[in-house]
Amino acid sequence: MTIRIGLIGGGNISETHARAATQIAGVEIAAIYGTNADKVDHLSRMYGGKSFVDFNAFLSHRPMDMVILGSPSGVHASQGIQAIRRGLHVLTEKPLDISTTQADALIEVAERTGVKVGVIFQDRVKPEIRQLKQSICDGHLGKITLVDARVKWYRPPEYYSKSRWRGTFALDGGGALMNQGVHTVDLLLWLFGDVAKVQAVVRTAQHAIEVEDTALAILEFARGPLSTLLATTAAYPGYPRRVEITGSEGTVTLEDDRIVASNLRAAVKTAPQHSIKDEGAACHVVSDVRGHKAILEDFIHAVQNNGTPACDAREGRKSLALIERIYRAARNSAGGGSD
Repeated sequence: MTIRIGLIGGGNISETHARAATQIAGVEIAAIYGTNADKVDHLSRMYGGKSFVDFNAFLSHRPMDMVILGSPSGVHASQGIQAIRRGLHVLTEKPLDISTTQADALIEVAERTGVKVGVIFQDRVKPEIRQLKQSICDGHLGKITLVDARVKWYRPPEYYSKSRWRGTFALDGGGALMNQGVHTVDLLLWLFGDVAKVQAVVRTAQHAIEVEDTALAILEFARGPLSTLLATTAAYPGYPRRVEITGSEGTVTLEDDRIVASNLRAAVKTAPQHSIKDEGAACHVVSDVRGHKAILEDFIHAVQNNGTPACDAREGRKSLALIERIYRAARNSAGGGSD
């Protein structure tokens, strides 16, 4: 059975979606929508599908089974709702939206109509991260006590200045945390569950943008672990994301989405796997599409078998809700508030 996909957005991330889709057997790109006709036409020539600059005409195109949202974060919910009302399944780039109010409206429509919604959090399908989660679940690290998560990336000034939406409250919703750090927020929630208490500071340290380019939070998880979370786009030249997890039985370190150190009291065999490299440290263009391909394959499987995606809308809402709490905690006190 052929799955026909519509792409929403004409930027770099939509080209990533196109490249991932064309590597999957039985998948075709049916249509591409964007506000920049030249970019949309370019993607159409490269990857197939009819190009549109009219959103309603795009949604009416058939045959088309699902859409992938690569548009600005602040329109994910509104565009997703319109697609759902046309009977189209929706897979969206992170975050689900920039507010839980808008995300909840999307979730309500999706659940009422029975349409599938998924969020692209590819950490959930990366081999060594899944191995790490299993190791935690199996108790190899013992009682988890401390987690240190660092997203010390760099974005040059033009990354923001040449975009109409990046770095704005209206369409980006936030900065280093909402856009770049959201993957790590989702990862922490996926590994350790709900957060009971938040303390935070956010700053616009270097970039001329409305939102933060640096955020630091202390998270107290309901199950007990304490975590530091740092996200920045002002750490020249940019460094790999690093997550260090310490439990009563030892410490495991994740870097570049690979387990680079596993220092446990008891020897546990961890088989090296072909990992998906974290490319976000200094560049926002994704060259390795294996993570997106795996998420898309998972979502298509959920659609065809009436299953649950690796990250459905309710799961995707959790990271957004926690980021809102972090921002609120930071606002509560100039020196660092709590929530």
